Amino acid sequence: IPIPELNEERRFELSKIAGKYAEQCKIAIRNIRRDGMDSIKKMEKENNLGKDEATDFSEEVQKITDEYTKKVDGILNAKENEIQQV
Repeated sequence: IPIPELNEERRFELSKIAGKYAEQCKIAIRNIRRDGMDSIKKMEKENNLGKDEATDFSEEVQKITDEYTKKVDGILNAKENEIQQV
């Protein structure tokens, strides 16, 4: 099947679509973070965790969230560069 060359307009559309997928991925990551934070708070209220442990776990969850958000951004930038190449 012959596939025509991408024009500038189509490349821009594909970049926007890639951006939407990346944003959906970031939303999913934030939802997972929220669930983790809720679990930590619940355990703290039930006295299964101390305040210091809860703080440490919360910081760790945030650190992991930031790490994966950066990975998504890096993948998006690489994909946008790939799409824009002629």
